[in-house]
Amino acid sequence: MHYRRLGRSGLKISEISLGAWVTFGSQVDEDTSIEIIRAAYDAGINFFDNADIYANGLAEAVMGKAIKNMPREALVISSKVFWPTMPGPNGRGLSRKHIMESVDATLKRLGTDYIDLYFCHRFDPDTPIDEIVFTMDTLVRQGKILYWGTSEWRAWQVSAAFAAAMQHHLTPPSMEQPQYNMFHRRRVEMELSSLCKEYGIGLTTWSPLYYGILTGKYNDGIPTGSRASLDSMAWIRDRITPERVAIVRELANVANDLHITTAQLAIAWLLRRKEISSVITGATNLKQLQDNLDSAEAVEKLNDDILDQIEHILDNYPDED
Repeated sequence: MHYRRLGRSGLKISEISLGAWVTFGSQVDEDTSIEIIRAAYDAGINFFDNADIYANGLAEAVMGKAIKNMPREALVISSKVFWPTMPGPNGRGLSRKHIMESVDATLKRLGTDYIDLYFCHRFDPDTPIDEIVFTMDTLVRQGKILYWGTSEWRAWQVSAAFAAAMQHHLTPPSMEQPQYNMFHRRRVEMELSSLCKEYGIGLTTWSPLYYGILTGKYNDGIPTGSRASLDSMAWIRDRITPERVAIVRELANVANDLHITTAQLAIAWLLRRKEISSVITGATNLKQLQDNLDSAEAVEKLNDDILDQIEHILDNYPDED
């Protein structure tokens, strides 16, 4: 496993990480989830991504059980705040009240004294930037979180938060968590890449396989037991378009020539970018976990000719962002 700095900070996180979204506490049973988390740690993964909204808090509770007997100092645990998790008009958003109450609920579910990385899960137009930055700085000073950042914020929004922190001598954001994959790339490449260089922001990217479509498993329809076959994941079906499937089939030919899977090609394509601190992957079983881990070895196969070939294929698809 290779480890990368989180932006300009001194924190080092595994370049491949394990996320809890749509798996732990929902699609994957508790025992299997714990087995996957511990196997990931044994394989060198130290960054485990979560959020208070995932499976209505169950994802955090499952992860808390998994890490109970693991060395806390060896782990980098994240969570997020924004979406509705509590009753009433203040049970969502990034107000000081909701953040302070949410972080305590997250710490209780995880069974830990602090969160390494705490993300503002979306931008909140109803809360002043200064209030958000002051609240995050308070949590850092209290020792409840070590670093804070944003998720799915635009570059100008992150810049505003950074400026507010500098103006008031507060802790600035250290990371941004955007979606980034072969079908969703403009925001990272056109906006956030320059922001990383300017402010030293680290990127922890999610959905590297575009909801599983970039694995190629939907090339010939929707297999029984796949995420898209589940009623709770019906929204994925709308994204399995003939245009995307045609592109994945072309990418599969490139992967076959390199003797890797299409999924490994997609993850390796992300890992080649230095501004990415970690690619967050998901897994429903140990085989998927190992396949994702093997992606790191495929990076060296992506020479300029291969990258040009991939770009030519992707040129036929307009970025959805």
